[in-house]
Amino acid sequence: MHTELRIRRRLLSMAMVAVLLASLVVGFAPQPTVAQMTTPMDGMVCTMGSGSMMSPTFTLTTQRGYILTPDSNSVYMWGFSAGSDPYQYPGPVLCVQEGAMVTVVLNNTLPQPVSIVFPGQDHVMADGALAQPQFDAGGALTSLTNAAPTGGSVTYSFTATHPGTFIYESGTNQGIQVPMGLFGALIVRPMDGDYYVYDDAALPQTSEFNHGWVDQMGNYMSGEFLVLQSEVDPYLSQAVERWAEQGQPFNFNMNNYHPRYWFLNGRGFPDTLAPNFASWLPSQPYGALAHIIPNVETPGDPQLLHYLERFGNVSSQVLPFHPHGRNALVIGRDAEPVRGPAGQDLSGETFALTAAPGQTYDALFHYHNLEGYDPNTNPIPVTDPGWQNLTYGPMYGGSPYLGVMGPLVPGNPSQNMCGEYYIIAHNHALFQLTSWGVVMTGPGTFLRIDPPGGCPAMP
Repeated sequence: MHTELRIRRRLLSMAMVAVLLASLVVGFAPQPTVAQMTTPMDGMVCTMGSGSMMSPTFTLTTQRGYILTPDSNSVYMWGFSAGSDPYQYPGPVLCVQEGAMVTVVLNNTLPQPVSIVFPGQDHVMADGALAQPQFDAGGALTSLTNAAPTGGSVTYSFTATHPGTFIYESGTNQGIQVPMGLFGALIVRPMDGDYYVYDDAALPQTSEFNHGWVDQMGNYMSGEFLVLQSEVDPYLSQAVERWAEQGQPFNFNMNNYHPRYWFLNGRGFPDTLAPNFASWLPSQPYGALAHIIPNVETPGDPQLLHYLERFGNVSSQVLPFHPHGRNALVIGRDAEPVRGPAGQDLSGETFALTAAPGQTYDALFHYHNLEGYDPNTNPIPVTDPGWQNLTYGPMYGGSPYLGVMGPLVPGNPSQNMCGEYYIIAHNHALFQLTSWGVVMTGPGTFLRIDPPGGCPAMP
């Protein structure tokens, strides 16, 4: 690993001590036009299929490559890539419309059979016939229809009958292939449009979110964020590499499987804060920073828009994810609206999202300037304890007010650009907030809140 990359990671790790638990936050800026809907620097990145909106086709190719970890290690992995694109971890985020007939062509370049399962999708077809389970000699389920090693192909098809957040993953030898990286997210959008999570008429408020905006520098910013949690055991990866690349016998006892890395969208902190498609993370394209720009609130404004986070867990363990300073309004679980037996809305706020293996959540977040704090007209009624009793970090702008840059103690540099807020969110099983024991380098990220209108363009 290059020396400057190590230094960058150490500096960014120091930002943890500067986390602000902010409440002076409000909604979003206006939605962009169709022409502005480009790949966002932050937020969820959709891979769109070829063909029509109601009949998209995706080509997924198994690839092999390496990922970088915050402890300056590199790990051999497998994964799905779009078409003939290079290796990436995790697989592409497939976005489709409710009711669409979805086709997924799997091309397998790996030296082991591979298949794809689509949990939550009914009547999945493989090469024109219902996908059939396959069993080993002992009667254990091993996969659905396989693509043969080194050149095999299978074409899957299904109708995306209901909206929500799903995962897709290998259905073959899952104990090895899923931890090795053969997984991704599937997003089904409702017929009511991109600004709703579900099309349930009984949830008109709790299902609506802001799709995105354009900042002052002309960058499209998404109001929709993905948090896909995964894990890696580097000893398993090493054993697979020796078998697949060097022709050695596979020598790994799965009873000894023990993850040493946990990731958000394929990255550990501080790489989770880097923008989508950061050049120094060529195999890990998706960031995990949630980035919002508030509206300029007007008197009598009854409700500001929400932003959406889609959560998924493809690890082997129950993972609790905790966003500081804000509760999650859970509106969906396993791609189903949270409803009672009589159809009533049971969405509610929670302190932490605890996801079992394979589980997904849809959660909304919103902020409102309830107190109306202003440094001139309505100051925060708390006495500053004094610089000697505080610890400042590089993400702090020197003032508790959103959009205000204040003085800092001499010798304390700041990476804060315009008085924005940073609020931490992380895996709440703290022993997992590591990279092979290096603390504060695992599944953690920030929510960045810009002042109303966003940060001005940098010179």
